[in-house]
Amino acid sequence: MSPYHIALALLGVAILGVAWLPSLLEKYPLSYPILYIALGMGVYALPLGLPNPDPLHNPSIVTHVAELCVIVALMGTGLKIDRPFSVLKWRGPLLLVLVLMVLNIIGLTSAAYLAGLPLAAALLLAASLSPTDPVLAGDVQVGDPNEGREDNVRFALTGEAGLNDGLAFPFVYLALALLPAAAPLAERLQTWLWMDLLYRTVAGVALGWLSGKLLAVLIFHLPTRVSIKATAYGFVSLAVTLTTYGITEMVHGYGFLAVFIAALTLRSHERHHEYHKQMHAFTDQLERLFIVVILLMLGGAIMRGLLAPLTWRGAALGLLLILVLRPLGGLFTLARVPRMTWAERGVISFFGIRGIGSIFYLSFALAKGNFDDPRQLWAIAGFTILVSVVVHGTLATPVMNWLDRRHGRRIAAELAAEACEEATSNEPVPAEQNPEAAVRPRPA
Repeated sequence: MSPYHIALALLGVAILGVAWLPSLLEKYPLSYPILYIALGMGVYALPLGLPNPDPLHNPSIVTHVAELCVIVALMGTGLKIDRPFSVLKWRGPLLLVLVLMVLNIIGLTSAAYLAGLPLAAALLLAASLSPTDPVLAGDVQVGDPNEGREDNVRFALTGEAGLNDGLAFPFVYLALALLPAAAPLAERLQTWLWMDLLYRTVAGVALGWLSGKLLAVLIFHLPTRVSIKATAYGFVSLAVTLTTYGITEMVHGYGFLAVFIAALTLRSHERHHEYHKQMHAFTDQLERLFIVVILLMLGGAIMRGLLAPLTWRGAALGLLLILVLRPLGGLFTLARVPRMTWAERGVISFFGIRGIGSIFYLSFALAKGNFDDPRQLWAIAGFTILVSVVVHGTLATPVMNWLDRRHGRRIAAELAAEACEEATSNEPVPAEQNPEAAVRPRPA
C-alpha cells in the first residue's frame, strides 16, 4: 500500500468526521480537537509510512500550513462579530490584549528564565504561548453573523483571539532581537522599537482598514450588471484574506492584524446582508480542513516523541500559564469593566485557549533565529497546547451551558435543535405529497 494513498484516505475520513462531530458533541463535555489529536496519535503508532510529523523535520511546511490556518480563522472571526468597533464597546477585548497578554508574557518569561531558559528563548516561549487562539476556541466564541449570540463572554474571547494574533508579533521579534548578533544590543532594540513595534503595527492596521474599505466597494456597491454572483462569495472571502495578508507582508506590516481589521471593516458594510453569512461559512469550512491536518500531525508528533525532552520544569511552566497566570491576570484586568458579572469575568479569564497560533509563532521564530534547545521549546509548547485542548475542550460545553442558564439564555444545544426544526418545517413539500399543489392548474 502506498503511504500517499493511505494519507489521502485518512484525511478524507477525518474531514468527513469533522462535518458531523461538532453537532454530535455539542451536548457533551468533549470537543473534536481532542479526538483528532488522539486519532493522530493512533495512526502514527502504526507502521503506515506516513509523513514525518516532527515540526523540526519540515519547519517551512509547518510554518506555512499553520500560517494559512490562522489567517483563514482570523477572517472568519472578524466576519462573525456583530458589534461595531469602538474603544468603549471593545473595552473588554482591548484590555485582554493590551494588558493581560503583556502581563502573561512578562510573567511567563520571568518564570521560564528562572527555570533555566536563556532570556531570548524564555521570551519566545512566552510570546508564542500567551496569545489566545482563534482556531480552537470556537466553542467559546460568538455564533454566525447576525445570529445574536454575542454575550459578554463570547464577544470578549472572540475579539481577543482576533486582535492578539497580530499584537503578539512584536514580542516574537523582540526575542529575535535579544539573540547574539554583530550589531550592538542598543541598536537592535532601537530597530525593534520603530520597525517591529511601531511601523509593522501601524501598517497592519492601516492596510487592513484600506483593504476592507476597497473590497467592500467591490462586493456591495458595484452595479448589478458587474456584481459578483452569490455562489462566488466564499471565494471572495478567501481572496480578501490572501490579498490583504500578502500585500501587508510585502510591505513588512503585520498580516495577521491586517486580515482581522479587514474582516471587521468589511463586516461593517451592509451589516445584515446575507453575504456575510456565506463568506463566513466558506472560511469556517476551510479553517476546519486546516485544523484536521494540523491536529493529526500534532498527535503524530506527540506519538513520535515531541514531548520526550519535556522536563518537570517545562511542564510546570505550561500549567503555570493555563492555571495561574491567565486566570488571575484576567480577573485583575477585567475587575473594573462595567456591566460584567464576576461569573463572566471568571469564565473569560479561564478560557485562554492555546493552539495553532502558538505553533506558527514558534516555528516562524525558530526558522529566523538560532535559539538554544529548540526541542525543549517544542516540548513545552506541545505540552501546553495538549493540556489546553483537553482541559478547555472538556470544560467549554458545561461551563458555557452553566453560564447561559445563569443569565437566562438558551444553551447551544437548544438553539441548534430549534434551528433544525425550523429548517425542517420550511422545507417545500413535494407535489406528489401535496394534493393541492398537484391539481393546481397551470397559469395561462
